[in-house]
Amino acid sequence: MIKTKLFPFYRQFKKWTVKAYSMTEILIVLCIIGIILLMVLPNQTSVISQAKAIEAQAMLNQVYGLEKSYFYRHSKYSSNLEEIGFEQELTVEEGGQAVYKIEIVDASTDSFLARATSVSDLDSDGAFNTWEIDSKKILTEVTKE
Repeated sequence: MIKTKLFPFYRQFKKWTVKAYSMTEILIVLCIIGIILLMVLPNQTSVISQAKAIEAQAMLNQVYGLEKSYFYRHSKYSSNLEEIGFEQELTVEEGGQAVYKIEIVDASTDSFLARATSVSDLDSDGAFNTWEIDSKKILTEVTKE
């Protein structure tokens, strides 16, 4: 055998060799994983936006409860979030974690309308997700994500 004649220690090194995957095989596997991730990723963006919309719904339900409590004490709805006791968390733009900005759009003696507007475009389509709740606790998605 030529290898043993040229390299007399070849038999000793042959004992130390380890079976492993080649670089080509590893790259093919990584490419397949990347393709699978690209197929799954667009489906995950809708799940993420739905999870973030739950934040808006929870905050609007809290505003509804605070407005009702204020109404029972003062016989009118308030147009001021601080007056009813709602503390807006810092948004992601301000260095916090809240994705939605809460505001009271309209308040009168017999009704109110509160709105939660996303401060970031979750799916990069140019439209910011918006939810509203009124004095009848009707929660609607005005602008869909």
